Amino acid sequence: MDYSEVARQVKADSFKMASLSEEVRNGALENIANKLDAERQNIFAANQADMDDSRAAGLPEPIINRLKFDDHKLDDCISGIRGLIGLKDPLFNNLLVRELDTDLKLIKTTCPIGVIGVIFESRPDALVQISSLCIKSGNCAILKGGSEAAKSNRKLFDVIYAAGVEAGLPEGFITLVEEREGIDQLLKCHDSIDLIIPRGSNQFVQYIMANSKIPVMGHADGVCHIYVDEAADLKKAVPIIIDAKTQYVAACNTVETLLVHKNIADVLLPQLAEASGGKITYRGDDKAAAIIPCEKATEEDDRKEYLDYILSIKIVDGIDEAIAHINRFGSHHTDAIITEDADAADKFMSHVDSAGVYQNCSTRFADGFRYGFGAEVGISTGKLHARGPVGLDGLVTYKYRLIGNGNIVADYAEGRKSFKYKDL
Repeated sequence: MDYSEVARQVKADSFKMASLSEEVRNGALENIANKLDAERQNIFAANQADMDDSRAAGLPEPIINRLKFDDHKLDDCISGIRGLIGLKDPLFNNLLVRELDTDLKLIKTTCPIGVIGVIFESRPDALVQISSLCIKSGNCAILKGGSEAAKSNRKLFDVIYAAGVEAGLPEGFITLVEEREGIDQLLKCHDSIDLIIPRGSNQFVQYIMANSKIPVMGHADGVCHIYVDEAADLKKAVPIIIDAKTQYVAACNTVETLLVHKNIADVLLPQLAEASGGKITYRGDDKAAAIIPCEKATEEDDRKEYLDYILSIKIVDGIDEAIAHINRFGSHHTDAIITEDADAADKFMSHVDSAGVYQNCSTRFADGFRYGFGAEVGISTGKLHARGPVGLDGLVTYKYRLIGNGNIVADYAEGRKSFKYKDL
């Protein structure tokens, strides 16, 4: 298939998509939510076929966990769609209204980005979240999911596509790419695709960035940290650490490295080891290994995104060493401090260079749905345009409208008129 031609057609439809009213977009989302609910059993059958194929192929259990799409995940998707419907329309909002002169008005207003290409991993729920966010924000989406979820993605796409077109969306509002070679074709479509959001391994994200002129938004790794400060309440610390490591071990916001102040390590680590009940394998430095059974940690572990029940432990002298370690080895995703010291928490949050900095809570909260965004299209660890969980606000840009009455620059350049700059 010639995906460059497909992308051109989607680009043409993106202008139609951008002009749709909130009523049409919300109506499409409601229709999609209803049709997904009605097709529940057929969706699960397609997902089970993917699960069976993946197990037969010997794929690792963390990938299979991401692939699973059951009643709970579908209910979350439908709830997320209905939550989006209730959110304020991100389009056509005036960010600035300024009178440059009596008859010359400048308006800065939000608008869609246009065509967004999203290449994502094995989670079928990502297809639903991305599609619904793009609809609400007036963008067209070109989607490429992992081959291990091919049947699930195809079924979900068919339901969403039919429901969206039925509700008045243009045919190009969503496109599914199923051939792997389609990725390389799409990376060359910088005239038609406005933004790429890759969700995958560090190596894959770096490949996307190196092989396309299209702007890329996303993150390469999720190496998240928790630092347990000297002033921590250990009754809070232990449940937070276990939740951050085990609640959903295959997520990018799962904690991978635990940093512990040297003055509380002797008390915290035995409590943690007992509470985890052997579910977590620990890899520690010599100081940690002297307190609880640990495998020997290396510098590679400092940078490792395990996506498994493995936790790296390092004993540190204090908050400065913890901050330096996180900024050196972290992925700028989400990092947390556990402390009752407000000054220490403020220092940590000010100096740790990450998209999310938390106090006394699990890193697993780094999620667009939990932030009240309705859902997320991905997590961005960059600093331009959008950062952290990318919801509706990250999928819109803005344009300037200037409304005049025969105004010319020469009048202002030659002193016949002067600007008033009055914000309205």
